[in-house]
Amino acid sequence: MASDLIATVRSTFAPVHREGWRFVAVFGVISAGLWWLWAPLGVAGAVLTAWCAYFFRDPARVTPARDGLVVSPADGRVQMIEAAVPPPELEMGEAPRTRISIFMNVFNVHVNRVPIGGTIERRAYRPGKFLNASLDKASEHNERNSVRMRTADGREIAFVQIAGLVARRILCWIEEGQAVSAGERFGLIRFGSRVDVFLPDGISPLVCVGQTAVAGETVLADMTSQEGPREGEKR
Repeated sequence: MASDLIATVRSTFAPVHREGWRFVAVFGVISAGLWWLWAPLGVAGAVLTAWCAYFFRDPARVTPARDGLVVSPADGRVQMIEAAVPPPELEMGEAPRTRISIFMNVFNVHVNRVPIGGTIERRAYRPGKFLNASLDKASEHNERNSVRMRTADGREIAFVQIAGLVARRILCWIEEGQAVSAGERFGLIRFGSRVDVFLPDGISPLVCVGQTAVAGETVLADMTSQEGPREGEKR
C-alpha cells in the first residue's frame, strides 16, 4: 500500500523540468505583487503559478526496449495519420511517407522524447507562422524543428516539432551525429503544439486517430512486424 501511495504521489506531482523553473519563478514574483495589491488577484496569480509548474512537469516514463518499436515522441492526441512529404530541409525526397501527427494541448506534458534508437543525421530549424497546430497547413507554414535519423538497421525516420497558436519557442537538445536511445528526452515546446513522425516506407501505424498517446511509452509502429494499419472504435 505504501509503495502504491508513493507511486501515485510521484505521478501526480512530477518534477518540474529545468527549463520551466525561471517561468515558475516569474509567475511567483508576479503573484506576490498581486497579493500586495489585492488578495483575490494574488489567489489568481497563485493558481497560474501552480499551472505553470504543472505545464513544465517532467514525469519518468517506462519505454518498451525491444528493437524496432517506434514510440510516441509526445503526449497528446493522435490527430492525423496520412501520407505526406517530409519537410524539404531534411532532404528525404519528395515521395510521401506515412505521417502520424500528435497534438499537445496546454495541459499535456510538453517534454518530447526520441521515438526510436539510432543516430541523428540531420537537424534543421525553420522559422515560420504560429497557426493553430491542429490545422494540416501548420506542418508547412509554422515554425518547426525537423530531425532525420537512421536506425541501427539502416532505415530513415523523421520527427518534427511544430509550434502552435500559443507556442513561441521550440527547444531541441540533440545534435547531428549524436547516438540516441528510444524514450530519451530531446526537446520541449512552449506552450501547446504538435509533433509529427514520418515512418519508413512499408511500415504501418499501430495507433488510430483520436487515440491518446504517451511520450516514450505508446507504441506508434513496429518495424519488425508485417501487421497492417489498425482501426479503432469509440466505446
